[in-house]
Amino acid sequence: MAQKSDNKVKKPNIFVRMGRKLKETFSELKRVTWPTFPKVVKATCVVLVVVIAFTVVATLINYGLQELLHLITGIKGIE
Repeated sequence: MAQKSDNKVKKPNIFVRMGRKLKETFSELKRVTWPTFPKVVKATCVVLVVVIAFTVVATLINYGLQELLHLITGIKGIE
């Protein structure tokens, strides 16, 4: 009767597998086309402008709904 362990292909240990994965990751990172600094600055500015715009809009909607609630109920909060 043959043993089952003889027929199985042994997996490398965890450290060998982690080393291979790390090597693959670094080889992929070498092929990445990185953006130039001016493109990064431009994209960051666009993100900041959009975040500020949404913050202003959300604040205005919040203020408007709060004032509408005060108008309907007649109860003012602590000011």
